Amino acid sequence: MIDQRESVSGAHFAFTDRWGGVSAAPYEELNLGGAVGDDPAAVLANRKLTAQALGLDPGRVVWMNQVHGADVAEVDGPWDDGAEIPSVDALVTARRGLALAVLTADCVPVLLADPVAGVAAAAHAGRPGMVAGVVPAAVAAMVRLGADPARITALTGPSVCGRCYEVPEGMRAEVAAVEPASHAETSWGTPAVDVAAGVHAQLERVGVRDARRSPACTMESHDHFSYRRDRATGRLAGYVWLD
Repeated sequence: MIDQRESVSGAHFAFTDRWGGVSAAPYEELNLGGAVGDDPAAVLANRKLTAQALGLDPGRVVWMNQVHGADVAEVDGPWDDGAEIPSVDALVTARRGLALAVLTADCVPVLLADPVAGVAAAAHAGRPGMVAGVVPAAVAAMVRLGADPARITALTGPSVCGRCYEVPEGMRAEVAAVEPASHAETSWGTPAVDVAAGVHAQLERVGVRDARRSPACTMESHDHFSYRRDRATGRLAGYVWLD
């Protein structure tokens, strides 16, 4: 259920795998995405199971409507019942005990925290979001709340790697023109993009020194959901919160 869990001075980070939930094929088992065609009751059950496994109140986990952009929402509590969830690709909070969640199935989930300032953020960085600068935007929002990039710990979770993310040559050139570190080649010798490498280059550029990358490739690992591999599939989640 929990693929990776780390704690750093009161900051907590976690990424899920696909196992331990109640969803049926093709979303088996721990699908946490509510907009992929799965039974909504199964998704809610999976979110509850995961929150309980992490010691979180499911009602204190904030989700977002991800759209592959660079907009950031500052939150200080769960969304009101019936309220429209904003279309953003990053959340930031200065509220301790409030968990922020990001959904992925090949894109890069980015979790950030400055425990001294009491500020955390979660970002969804697919290829378009990385190019648009969602991660620098999330860090900038954290700084506005008092965070110091030099104190921020950042974790990127399971995502499709540069050896597997094949793209047309023109697309690779366009992305690399914005973020050169993303230029990659597949294991079979064709043009590729390494989104996680691009994200880590951006983190370094904005002053985040403690940045850790998951070694798991979602497309290679059948313990993780991969949209590129399976198309109809579930979503993994990353969670960040502060004591």
